[in-house]
Amino acid sequence: QVQLVESGGGLVQPGGSLRLSCAASGSAFSPTAMGWYRQAPGKERELVARITRSGSTNYADSVKGRFTISRDNAKNTVYLQMNSLNAEDTAVYYCQANYVGSTRDYWGQGTQVTVSS
Repeated sequence: QVQLVESGGGLVQPGGSLRLSCAASGSAFSPTAMGWYRQAPGKERELVARITRSGSTNYADSVKGRFTISRDNAKNTVYLQMNSLNAEDTAVYYCQANYVGSTRDYWGQGTQVTVSS
């Protein structure tokens, strides 16, 4: 059974940085695509960044130039480096993955990111 385990969230001051990690396990295959989504209180879950197995990326406009997504295919792990954080980045961040031959989305349990002074 596929499992996504996130780590790296926490409390950071405005202008600070955090790095999130998400490790996928439970499949004989490497995810075709992995991504990070976030959900702030009272808002819908939104895409933050996504990366394919070949390394193609896309970002939400609100994080372009500040966040960088990367992945280690050998470890089935995706990372999100978040710089210049501001209060609007406060949310629960969820890791997401897709696998070849399946339309199912797999999700991690979420990790809280709070940007506050």
